[in-house]
Amino acid sequence: MSVQADSVVAHRWALRSGVYRATAANGDLMLAAWPHTAMLGHASPQLLALLDALAEGPVPVDEPGMSATLDRLRAGGWLSRTVSCAGRDLYTVTPLAAPTEAPAPAGELRLSRFAVLRNTPEGLVLEMPGSWCDIRVHDPAVAALLADPSGDAGLPADAAAAVRADLVAAGMLVAEEEEREPFERRQWSTHELWFHERSRLGNRGWFGGAHFGGTFWARGVHEPPPARPSPYPGEAVPLARPDLATLRRTDPTLTTVLEDRESVRDHDDDAPITAEQLGEFLYRCARVRLLRTIEGFEYSSKPYPGGGSAYELEVYPIVRLAADLTAGMYHYDAHDHLLRPVQPLGHPSVRRLLKVATESSVTKAPPQVLLVISARVGRIMWKYEAMGYALMLKHVGVLQQTMYAVATAMGLAPCALGSGDDLAFTGATDRDRLTECAVGEFMIGSRRKELATWQL
Repeated sequence: MSVQADSVVAHRWALRSGVYRATAANGDLMLAAWPHTAMLGHASPQLLALLDALAEGPVPVDEPGMSATLDRLRAGGWLSRTVSCAGRDLYTVTPLAAPTEAPAPAGELRLSRFAVLRNTPEGLVLEMPGSWCDIRVHDPAVAALLADPSGDAGLPADAAAAVRADLVAAGMLVAEEEEREPFERRQWSTHELWFHERSRLGNRGWFGGAHFGGTFWARGVHEPPPARPSPYPGEAVPLARPDLATLRRTDPTLTTVLEDRESVRDHDDDAPITAEQLGEFLYRCARVRLLRTIEGFEYSSKPYPGGGSAYELEVYPIVRLAADLTAGMYHYDAHDHLLRPVQPLGHPSVRRLLKVATESSVTKAPPQVLLVISARVGRIMWKYEAMGYALMLKHVGVLQQTMYAVATAMGLAPCALGSGDDLAFTGATDRDRLTECAVGEFMIGSRRKELATWQL
């Protein structure tokens, strides 16, 4: 549906979401949106009426005597602006920070590859990392214009020009080709930059601080996932428990472990890792040391640090070769220190996991033991908003460092991997990948006695 050619573009303003009005100690009015405030001066009837109207907005604003206040609110990023034409709302510019308009690019314009149009409960929203605003799309013609900014998508010329001007001001319309981008921009993929911004506080923390961090958003809506996952069927394999008191006296020093740590991809199949060694390794790295319930949520403690004590990570040893242990894929029961069988070694998805690990580590033979690290995402996502997945990846890092340190102290051959096959993990475990997914891999095995050269 096109808009009549003689339509006029109109602008209406409103206090953006998350802003509230307060009174300072001296009686002056102020606006607040964590962590920022704006002092507005004496609470005159005219100022109060203006703020009331903006709170109910969007409304056209042309208040005599209020131009300085309005300019300050606009410049500070306190007001959203809805653009309409012929009575139809086209889009709303919603600030995340004070406006910092980008210079107009020269040449043919296109939508930046970093801009993402997504659906929300409030409708379509166009976002871009680094932009000072979001643009909420109300009219399909605006969405169509994003695909071809040089056209008008059925809008009048002045309306199409207004869309382009706001997209340019937001930094969302660019002219350069990707291969001509400076290195600082080209090094970022779209999803990595978007993920980085969404999982940090920044401007989005100002705009949506109530939806970031440990908000316990699911409390009262969904039951928290238990700390102990559903056990796999089959006869469990008990594991050896090391004598920690003895290890405190005999282990290498922290400095020795850190300085001697290296990635070793080659294992000694003539003298493979033993079931006892694997048991000690898992006990020292990943066992549950403590479990307690507070306000309905089960908190754990393990040898490595975990945000919120939720401990969402699980360990699945895939054993190709280990003395006194049947080959196959297991789940490490960190609560009872057991191995629970998941699949035989010949299962297609298990073979795939080993093949990917072998190829990604550039080794001649599969590892003696591949540890697939998964995340039961609900353990984190039930509490945290926006930063949950980033937190899981940080946990993978601290768990892998713990594995490196323990393996070095034990004289084993450790190596963390940079990637794995999530779909193969799902095929092997039959877990819902939205409930539990693979997020890390680590190889462990026996170390050749003659190995002396340091490896990356």
